[in-house]
Amino acid sequence: MSEPNKDLDQLCVNSIRMLAVDMVEKAKSGHPGMPLGAASMAYVLWQRHLRHNPQNPQWPGRDRFVLSAGHGSALLYSLLHLTGYDLPLDEIKNFRQWGSKTPGHPEYGHAPGVEATTGPLGQGFGMGVGMALAERFLAGQFNRPGHELINHFTYAIVSDGDLMEGVAAEAASLAGTLGLGKLIYLYDDNKITIEGPTDLAFTEDVGKRFEAYGWQVLTVADGDDLNAIDQAIGQAKAETQRPSLIMLRTHIGCGSPKQDSASAHGEPLGPEACQATRQCFAWPEEPFHVPAEAAACLRQALTRGRRLEDQWQERLAAYAQAFPELAQAYALQLKGKLPQGWRQSLPVFSAQDKPLATRVASGKVLNALAQAIPNLIGGSADLAPSNKTLIAGSGDARGQGADCGRNIHFGVREHGMGAVVNGLALHGGVIPYGATFFVFADFVRPALRLAALMGLHSLFIFTHDSLAVGEDGPTHQPVEQLMSLRVMPGFTVFRPAEANETAQCWALALERKGPSALVLTRQDLPILDLERYPVAAGVAKGAYVLSDSGDQPRIILLATGSEVSLAMKAQEALLAQGVASRVVSMPSWEVFAEQNQAYRESVLPPAIKTRLAIEAGATLGWERWVGDYGAVIGVDRFGASAPGGRVMKEYGFDVDNVVARALELLKA
Repeated sequence: MSEPNKDLDQLCVNSIRMLAVDMVEKAKSGHPGMPLGAASMAYVLWQRHLRHNPQNPQWPGRDRFVLSAGHGSALLYSLLHLTGYDLPLDEIKNFRQWGSKTPGHPEYGHAPGVEATTGPLGQGFGMGVGMALAERFLAGQFNRPGHELINHFTYAIVSDGDLMEGVAAEAASLAGTLGLGKLIYLYDDNKITIEGPTDLAFTEDVGKRFEAYGWQVLTVADGDDLNAIDQAIGQAKAETQRPSLIMLRTHIGCGSPKQDSASAHGEPLGPEACQATRQCFAWPEEPFHVPAEAAACLRQALTRGRRLEDQWQERLAAYAQAFPELAQAYALQLKGKLPQGWRQSLPVFSAQDKPLATRVASGKVLNALAQAIPNLIGGSADLAPSNKTLIAGSGDARGQGADCGRNIHFGVREHGMGAVVNGLALHGGVIPYGATFFVFADFVRPALRLAALMGLHSLFIFTHDSLAVGEDGPTHQPVEQLMSLRVMPGFTVFRPAEANETAQCWALALERKGPSALVLTRQDLPILDLERYPVAAGVAKGAYVLSDSGDQPRIILLATGSEVSLAMKAQEALLAQGVASRVVSMPSWEVFAEQNQAYRESVLPPAIKTRLAIEAGATLGWERWVGDYGAVIGVDRFGASAPGGRVMKEYGFDVDNVVARALELLKA
């Protein structure tokens, strides 16, 4: 254990350490080891390099800092409190308690200065890549010679656990490929995980791996050497063509009797070890003690931050005078506002046109919208030709400056794609999307969950949405994915029935808060006649009456996506047998559930208890809409390899089966 240091820098470092220790000790829960070991690197970064303004955490010109090792949240809360953010000592003392701004892992929107919700390891790593990519894109979009308005770095502290996660590997590989030179990660290389030494499961040469990814790799042998840390960060900032990983050899639980042991990771030190740690750092007995000299030093961030923002605001004013239209567009994008009249760009599809797959319709909608919405940016996990997600006429995101285009080639990295999309959304100024086959939504799921948890405007396009994928078989035919996304709080799922519904679902996804998924077909579907069917108004409500075949329907056929056209054919067949029915198209459960009771009952009258839902996915959950007297034609087993039409028929998605099931219900 190191001897206590009376130097002001060391006093500040120890203030960060002991505040974190006291947080965890009072809560009787948390992770003290990482803050003790990583406090030095965090101090140098925040005190000497990070451009931020504690009085305005949302200042657009700030550097971004992500604590990817979110279990060390006490470190971040110490930094925020000590540098002057609106996080009073009472919140520090209320760590991990009900209603506090200091939850167990950092949560976006709870404490000012928390840039991302982290804790699921590797996610913060990926989100930082997205932030750096957003900075590059916006710089290319708005910066002009002599007016470098957008110019900031993205930093993160990452852990052994982060670097073990596959999502970090995906994101790191992409960041190196893209050459994100303003991305700088500090690696807390303490060589300890929950189970013990990292060499139990992690013996690779991390530096060589990142060099192979295309990163600059720097090493600091002593993670408490403040000057060496400072020099390494400076060297990383000077590298403009490659992201940088700074490997700092640290000691988990530094200064405590549990130093360099797994027991320092995820539990309070305990009274005796806490006392010994105080003695090591010559720290007073009083908990939550902050020396006046350290407080004054760290609170210089207030003056420094205000000066930095004032200088940036002066540049913004000069920019607005030189480029008023660009400045107006920049302000609009930062606020997350869509350009005036953007809805007029939505294409309208004619019922006279031949049937069209909703993935193809989506591609047409995306390209039309991209002309009106210049900050719509995204791509696919190596499936753009199939997902129809390329923006025509735009370059690739690998370009520099004004050549940085809107098409992101994520490669076969679905999980990394999801995290990067979330980072783009967190940065602000862009509307990001990512795409893959629907069955591979499982690879993206942890990022989808975090998008919902943070309420991000992240958009996801999932094509090849059902058994109709056909010959590729059950590995590529989604079954449970649709329902699994619907149960995720704060996540909106759209499964449009045809091209015009697809356009309207895109519009809703752009207007709504929080993440959305568009679930789209590979197979062609007939286009609805807009003069006959209330598609635009109906989609806006989440579900609507598409067709009544009589004044008093005896049964309601509810359907989504490709099964809506099947329901319409079944309606005709039922009418031929003298049975009046109602077809309800239900592109979004979530949007429909938000409508008032009167509207919901106008679509699904309580008096009509005989209901049949038709959807090529798991049936669990449909009881909410069909009730006790209804039934569901769905898929509760895996698919099969055969032509799509044959598979759908074998699983009961044909007119004869729908009619037979409807008649059975009416007889019951």
